[in-house]
Amino acid sequence: MTEHYPLDDHADSRSLLVAAAYVILRRGDEVFVQRRAGTGYRDGYWAVVAGHVDPGESVHEAAVREALEEAGVTIAPQDLRPVTAIHRFERGGPQVEQRIDLFFEVTRWSGEAAHLEADKAAEAGWYPLASLPEPFVPHERDVLDLLAAGTGVPAVISLPM
Repeated sequence: MTEHYPLDDHADSRSLLVAAAYVILRRGDEVFVQRRAGTGYRDGYWAVVAGHVDPGESVHEAAVREALEEAGVTIAPQDLRPVTAIHRFERGGPQVEQRIDLFFEVTRWSGEAAHLEADKAAEAGWYPLASLPEPFVPHERDVLDLLAAGTGVPAVISLPM
């Protein structure tokens, strides 16, 4: 009995999900955000700390790694509070456009959040959750708006693109 799927198991007829971890650093009513630059995706838009899950890495490990790389803060995995998962997809689209975005909120870390990746972000800083800079990456803005409203965030959201 094999413990692995065949390498070509998902080659043609099944979705391959590209996973990403999102870290919402909260300081009271403020969130730490950065203006994307040089990435090729939504450059000029504001966004939370985030990045792809690397091969062999858990989503929790990715969130901790991205927070350290992008903002210089150290987070204990147990301090990652799950907020929501967003399945973004393009009906009939390429496999690379099948995304699963896992959002965590964090209120405790060590270090001071700072703008560290100048090659991927033009600037960064703390902004009131209810008064975010524009433009903002739309699916991230949706999550932050739900948090600001205080009415709850669905555990899973599906967003056809």
